[in-house]
Order: sequence, then C-alpha cells, then structure tokens
Amino acid sequence: MTIYLNALGMICSLGATHAGIRQRLFAGDSGLRTSGRHAYEDAPRIVGSIPFSDEELPTAAHLPLRERSRNNRVALAALAQIRPEVETLIARFGPDRIGVVLGTSTSGIAEGEAAFRHYVAHGKFPAQFHYGQQELGSPAAALAMTLGLCGPAYVHSSACSSSAKAMASAARLINMGLCDAVISGGVDTLCDFTIAGFSSLDSVSAERCNPLSINRRGINIGEGAALFLMTSEAAAATVALCGWGESSDAHHISAPDPEGVGAALAIRQALLRAAIAPEQIDYINLHGTATLQNDAMESKAIHQLFGAKTPVSSTKSFTGHALGAASAIEAGLCWLTMQDDNPTGILPPHLWDGQADPALPVLHTVRVGESLGRPPRYVLSNSFAFGGSNAALILGRGGNAD
Repeated sequence: MTIYLNALGMICSLGATHAGIRQRLFAGDSGLRTSGRHAYEDAPRIVGSIPFSDEELPTAAHLPLRERSRNNRVALAALAQIRPEVETLIARFGPDRIGVVLGTSTSGIAEGEAAFRHYVAHGKFPAQFHYGQQELGSPAAALAMTLGLCGPAYVHSSACSSSAKAMASAARLINMGLCDAVISGGVDTLCDFTIAGFSSLDSVSAERCNPLSINRRGINIGEGAALFLMTSEAAAATVALCGWGESSDAHHISAPDPEGVGAALAIRQALLRAAIAPEQIDYINLHGTATLQNDAMESKAIHQLFGAKTPVSSTKSFTGHALGAASAIEAGLCWLTMQDDNPTGILPPHLWDGQADPALPVLHTVRVGESLGRPPRYVLSNSFAFGGSNAALILGRGGNAD
C-alpha cells in the first residue's frame, strides 16, 4: 500500500511557511545564528532557533498542566498549518481512526531545568511545573488532546532517528488497517541539557557546522517541528513515503560503526521496500552531522551504494541538528523540493567551506542553485543516531507508479 504525505506543517530556523523555508534553502541562506541564551561555560553557541518568541507561539492553556511545555507549543505551531486538512479527515473517518506518532528527544526538559533552578533558589518547585511535562510521550498526548483524537498516540525516542522511525511506524499503522490517517513527524526544542551534553562530548562546533570538510568540528544544535498528514489516499500533494529501512549497529553507545554497515543496511531495506534501484535516487539528504565519525561512516556507505554521481547535501548547515525532530524536518525539506512549483528540480545545497576531506570518498555535493532540470522522482533521507539506531526514508513523487 502506498502511503502519501498529503500535508506538511513545519517550523524551523529557516521559517514557518513553505515558501519562506524553501526560498532561504535554495538561496543558501543558513538559519544558524549565535545565541547568548544558549551558552556553555559562558561561551555563546551557534544554534538553529525558530524565528518566534515564546509569546508568539500558540498557547497550551487548553491542555492539562502536565502537557504544557514549549516543546508542545512548537508542535502546536506546526499542527496549525495543517489543521484544516486534519479536521476534514476527523469528520470523515472519526477520531478513533486518526493516529499521532511523533519523535522527540527533549520533550519538556527545558521546563524541568527551569523548575530545578527555581527549587535551588526558593526551596520549592514553581506552581506551573509538573513532572509529566518531561515525559517523552507528552507531544503525542498534547496533539491528540487538542484534536479530540482517541486513536493510537505515542512517541519514538531513539535520539536522531526518532522521527524517521515515527514515520515508519505511522505507515505500518495504516498498512495494518489500524488507522485511516496518522499525524506523524517530530518536534524538539533547544534546552541547556542537550547543548551541555553534546558540548561535553566535544561534538559541538564553535562555528557553523561544516559537513564533509577536512575542517569539520561537529554539530550545531537546532530546534523545530515537522508534521505530515499521512494517508493511503493521494491528495493534491503527490509525494509518498515509498520506502523505509531500519537497523541497529550494536557497535557503541555514541559512535557509529566506522564501516557504515548498519547505515548501508537501512538504506538497502528502504530501496527494497520502495522496489527501486540505487540509480533511481535523484538526491540524497545526508545525516551529515559534520562530526568526524559520522561523516566518515556515512560517506563510505553512500559511495558504496551510489558511487560519486548522485547529488548529496547535508541541510544541517541550514537548520542545525534538531535531534529527535531532525529526520522529519529533513524529510520536510525533501517534500518541499519535490512539489510541482519546483519544476526545474532545484536541490537543497551543501553549505560548507568546499575543502573536502581527502580521507573521505568523493561525493557529488550540491552547489547553490544546482538543479536536475526536472522535478526529482525519488529522494533518500538518512538519519543515524546514538546507540547505532539507523533509519532511511525514500520519498517518491506520485508514489511508486512510473
């Protein structure tokens, strides 16, 4: 059964509208900025923050206290963009036939951080804090409550592959007949915990991340949300989730298998499920974190499967690494690239210093303004996480039919 991605709501450091996000993406205009608010050991960090103040985000006042978090408010901002389409399907199928499957890694950790700072200062937690705000299932619960849904609602939290795995799970729910439609994707928001954690691992770059470069120094943390409305029926947007693959390295808690075996396995599974050959992929959105080990592993896997001709780029130089939401945001950028209003197939460029690491296999990195001359037919988006959790998504224009 073909699973269609019939609507997309997305907010990230590039903006909160389809046109605005794509304009900046194709122009090579990064959304990463230096932020004193998100410092580590008093050093400002470059982050991919959303272009809204907290006051501009939708309210969560209609939700129980346990579901009120900035993370959930960002998810509600993405939901607002597709809510009319969602409400139409609720009226058609009923609230018990619509699911919510999301990926996240932070949930309401920022609320917990603020609560403990208040506790240290005042000896008690603030009235607006509930420990449930930190529960990983909270974003799915918040969306289900907001929409009055009673279908399956749950969250995947497998670090940077979370929302890709959520989308695969959503497709399975539809294929099994348990849901007629699923809201799926991911949400993650900036907090001190993740910035300090990755900084302590020496994985955060003091400059804009530089994937595949010999000068790469690590990631920049980002935030945002991307929500797809997934069904088995095509709507005006004819992009489909044609294939997905999942694997586990079982190699190391934070380092990937240096040979890229698990990554290649996930990609092969996605190709097999989509029933296409590697040469049919028109563009690859790399996981592309700009860490030494990820870029080495991924470039090896990509070169092994696709050679040096398939156009590739990492869009983390635009959005930062949004952790649990990264997969969905990057799938969203691919979805925008595949729409009818990109008839020449302009591709997301690879922002870097152009100084390739000679130790890495040569890949075809996309230049700003580069296009296929036609809309892309199939694209691959990779996500590789701590613990060796690998996921690959293949999006197809118009489903699997030629």
